Formats: sequence, structure tokens, C-alpha cells
Amino acid sequence: MNIFKRLFKIGEAETNAAIDKMEDPIKMTEQGIRDMKLDLEKSLEAMAKVKALAIRAKNDKEEYQNKADDYQNKAILILKKAQAGQMDANEADRLAKEALLQKEVVDKQILQATQESEKFDNNVAQLQKNIQAIKSNIGKWENELKTLNARVKVSNATKNLNKQMAELDSTGTVSMLERMKEKVAQEEALAEAYGEIANTSKSIDDEINKAADVSENKAEDELSKLKNQLGMK
Repeated sequence: MNIFKRLFKIGEAETNAAIDKMEDPIKMTEQGIRDMKLDLEKSLEAMAKVKALAIRAKNDKEEYQNKADDYQNKAILILKKAQAGQMDANEADRLAKEALLQKEVVDKQILQATQESEKFDNNVAQLQKNIQAIKSNIGKWENELKTLNARVKVSNATKNLNKQMAELDSTGTVSMLERMKEKVAQEEALAEAYGEIANTSKSIDDEINKAADVSENKAEDELSKLKNQLGMK
């Protein structure tokens, strides 16, 4: 018993290893279902042939039964004729006996045909049971395959999305964005510094120009000259 358990475990492990090495389990399963459908067609064909044999056996049984009844009826008729004096009694006994012998041969054929008919009927019943089970399993497996196929698509899509997200982080995209932010901040600070320098330079120039401006004094002189001309003090 332990040996069988060990063999089963070994076979199970080899099966799992084979499944792991499959390039496309979905396609392999689909091919397996197609093969099962071909086997189902062959089983249906075989059942049709066995059913034909069963029908033939039943027909033979009916034919033999009719022939046996005919021999039985003829033997009775011959004996009745002898009883009625319509034929010789010894001849009637001989012919009636021959008829019964022929009936005995036919009775054996009836028995054989009956046995064959029962055997074929049992075979047909078993084949029908097996075919129905195969049909049911194929339908169930096809539905499970559809569900599995949908799950594979979802899992592949999820895997690809997660892989992309993982690759984004692994390739340093986040750190690259941080470096870009730092660079932009540095550029903005530098621009602000240049602006302050420019404003400072402009303010100094304005102070110098204001200090060196003589336009106000010149206006005072012109005003004094004009008052003198008008005799105003």
C-alpha cells in the first residue's frame, strides 16, 4: 500500500512539474477538450454499432420464436390429422417428432439470441452512461476553462500594471523627478538673485543721477533772470 502511495506522489509531482513547464496551459487544455470531443464522437459511433447489434439480436429472437411456434403448431396439426384418421399414425409420429426436433434446435437459437440481446442492451446502457458522463464533464470543463481564461487575462493585466509600476520606481523615475524639482528651485532662486542685483544696480544709478542733477538749480537761475527783466525783486 505504501508503495502505491509513493508511486502516486511521484506521478503527482511529475504532473505538476509538467504543468509548470507548459508554455500555454490554456491552449493545452483547449486541445485536451478537443481530443475528448473526438473520443466522444468515436464512443457515439461505437454505441450506434452496438445498438445495431442489439436490434439485430432482438429481430433474430423474434424470428426464431416465430419459427419455433410454427414447428410447434405443425407438430400439433400433424398429430390431430393422425387422430382424425387423415394420415398414418406412424408417419404422423415421425413427422411430428422431426418438427419437435427442429423446434428444439430453434429453441437453442432463441436462447442464444436472447443472451446476445441482453448483453448488447447492457453494453448500450453502459455506453450511454459513460457518454452522458463525458458530455457533462466536457460542459463543466469548458465552463471552468472560460472562467480560468478570464482569470488569466485579469491576472496578466494586473501583473503587467504592477510590473510597470515597479519598473517606474526601480528605474529611478521618482528620484529623477526630485532632482528636477531641486534644479527648478535652484533656477528660480538664481533668477530671483539676478533680479535683486538688477534692482540694486538700478537704485544706485538713480541716486547718483539724482545727486548729479542740476536741472533744479538751472530753473532757479532762469526764474531770477526773468524777474529782473520784469523789474520784480
